[in-house]
Amino acid sequence: MKILITGSNGFIGKNLVSYLKEKENVHLYLFSKNDSNTILDAYLEDVDFIFHLAGVNRPEHKKEFYEGNSDLTKHIVTTLEKKEKKTPIVLSSSIQAEIDNDYGKSKLQAENYLFEYSKKTGANVSIYRLPNVFGKWCKPNYNSVIATWCFNINNNIPLQVNDENHLLNLVYVDDVIDSFLANLEKQQTTGYCQIPIIYKKTLGEVKNLLEKFKENRETLLIPEVGAGFERALYATYLSYTPHNLFSYELKGHTDNRGTFYEILKTLSSGQFSLSTTAPGVTRGNHYHHTKNEKFLVVKGEALLEYRHIVTNEIIRYKVSDKKMEVIEMIPGYTHNITNIGDEEMILFLWANENFDPSNPDTYFSKVQNK
Repeated sequence: MKILITGSNGFIGKNLVSYLKEKENVHLYLFSKNDSNTILDAYLEDVDFIFHLAGVNRPEHKKEFYEGNSDLTKHIVTTLEKKEKKTPIVLSSSIQAEIDNDYGKSKLQAENYLFEYSKKTGANVSIYRLPNVFGKWCKPNYNSVIATWCFNINNNIPLQVNDENHLLNLVYVDDVIDSFLANLEKQQTTGYCQIPIIYKKTLGEVKNLLEKFKENRETLLIPEVGAGFERALYATYLSYTPHNLFSYELKGHTDNRGTFYEILKTLSSGQFSLSTTAPGVTRGNHYHHTKNEKFLVVKGEALLEYRHIVTNEIIRYKVSDKKMEVIEMIPGYTHNITNIGDEEMILFLWANENFDPSNPDTYFSKVQNK
């Protein structure tokens, strides 16, 4: 399929292009503000589908609203009609089309030109009145508070907010693209379309989350970023990380046994850590009443020993990096781990709760009295 994307170098355009490039049998025709209408006309002659994303929202002069929004749209549909084509079009409009300002009026005119085109030719026309769209590659200090704040907090610029209770209607760029691609596949009938997932968040909620993301490198405590708005905002926040800060150093503990590093702490599912142990060294010899852990030897060889603190039953496991085998630390068993190899042993650990020095649930007791 031959697909034209106007505004291909913009925020939504870049994201759409990257997704469509992953698809087979798709040939992209990319049109941006520096291209001429002659190129656009040639593209219109050839393509099977149009994503019309080009637009102007921060011009120096009011007339540029109409030149970049309604006039460009009129040129596209007039050219298609002259060529006797009925190419389907998806338009990225704005919720401001309902507002009496020059930007809104220019977007509304563009919508009306498309509806007229559809009525004349029978072409499918889908119009998305988008609210605030956020995600990677959105220009900061332009027209998105999310982009500006993600950029600022990553560059140690304080976040300014006048009303933390101000409510935003937000859509994530990946959800926009998913809806666009579904539209491309189904070619739905003419009308307005909605992004199925809209987040309603206050400025205060957004600010607090971004500050927690920032603090994570120091506290190691990560908010719940596996789903929903938090997942989308965290991905957006990370996309503004300066190149020299893609990595950060962990603060570890070192002694004659080896090293220990906490890697990540979660709000409700414990923490991840890593330790190194010198050959012949034993760690542990303690038990937990409720805390539980999972061990994975990722380098070297180790002997895990357990003793039931009531029955004194002894259990042993030998593990190594030759087999990725998770070993459970069971409540009520005192346990230790010994490096029985000739090289440093590296252990990856998960505990079901974050370490609390005031209530560690850790009690010293040797597995064997030697």
